[in-house]
Amino acid sequence: MNFIEELRWRGMLNDMTPGIEEVLESKKIVGYIGFDPTAPSLTIGNYVQIQILKFFQLSGHTPIILLGGATGRIGDPSGKDKERELKSTDELDKNLAFQLEQFKLFLDFEGPNAAIIVNNYDFYKDMNILEFLRLVGKTLTVNYMMSKDSVKNRLETGLSFTEFSYQLLQAYDYQCLYEKYGCILQMGGSDQWGNITSGTEFIRRNSEGKAYAVTTPLLTKADGKKFGKSEQGNVWIDPKLTTPYQFYQFWLNADDADLAKYLRYLSLRSKEEIESLERDLADNPNELKRLLAEELTIRVHGKEALDSVVEVTNILFNRNADESQLKSLSADQLETIQQEVTSFEFGAQNLPINIIDLLTEHCAVFTSKSEARRAIQNNALTLNKLKVVDADFVISASELMHGKFLMLENGKKNKHILRAL
Repeated sequence: MNFIEELRWRGMLNDMTPGIEEVLESKKIVGYIGFDPTAPSLTIGNYVQIQILKFFQLSGHTPIILLGGATGRIGDPSGKDKERELKSTDELDKNLAFQLEQFKLFLDFEGPNAAIIVNNYDFYKDMNILEFLRLVGKTLTVNYMMSKDSVKNRLETGLSFTEFSYQLLQAYDYQCLYEKYGCILQMGGSDQWGNITSGTEFIRRNSEGKAYAVTTPLLTKADGKKFGKSEQGNVWIDPKLTTPYQFYQFWLNADDADLAKYLRYLSLRSKEEIESLERDLADNPNELKRLLAEELTIRVHGKEALDSVVEVTNILFNRNADESQLKSLSADQLETIQQEVTSFEFGAQNLPINIIDLLTEHCAVFTSKSEARRAIQNNALTLNKLKVVDADFVISASELMHGKFLMLENGKKNKHILRAL
């Protein structure tokens, strides 16, 4: 399956310039997508564009990741209803260096069509303003630039000259990549169509060449909300910003109505595999979500991280999980559980201590001792997956997992981590 066919069946083809399909069928080409380092990490939204580059590479073509060391300093007005707040140079450089390492997780950088990474700051660092105005600013008329939606949509709310000039920089980027790498295709989200076609115009006018554009629809959820957002905010690729457990759970908790779209946009499974899974699991969407969650967690965080989050998920949601499974967890896994449930801290110097005293005087699990006693009498309380049957039970340091954790469950839903300090 060629690249355009791949995008088309996945629902990832929004628009393309005439002739690109024939070019792709006749030869191997070089194409790119640009990424501005305005965030501390790539997000799952960026992952959609990475997927386009991946499918492009799997089709035998050479992808370029263009890092926006220069354009990130300007701010892209596309899809924005107000002026962006500019990041500091130090912050942008730090973001860029971090994202550079993240990109290496997803594409192949060896072989006949190895991915290439370029920083567009290199195109401008030795160019002064007069040279920019002569080489770049003269290429497009103001009327041409004003006709682009990214500009027209901002005229009422205001558009600075800085963001107005972004279109010129992105267009010149394309020209530079065309001249140095023979790059004849720029890809991106549908909101980038105006900027990308400005680049094809640069190449036609300044390099007397032919270049092309392909865009993909912006991925939204069934409820119309922006993809990649959860109640906690962005879903990040960085495990420090979105833990592997939270990442895994994001897919398990996806809306059933979004599942077909997510499988096509985000999975590397073939058309035949996806359609077969959808037929076989038509009545079991949760299993489809689990398969997608596993695939994406392995790709983003690795197999070891997946194994870890599956064990944590088992402890939190499998009613049959036992003491041995709980105590096999690492300290990091228990800390993950602590982040997901209500937790309390108490002084380790208070051990040994009666369980009711601990759960009322030191950890406010219960509002009164009588409430705690009723929970024990009703067989509702477990400590480290063992049923507590005696209100006089004394907790000693030997019960602490990794010298600091206790897991308390009150009924089926109320789970707590008690942490000794």
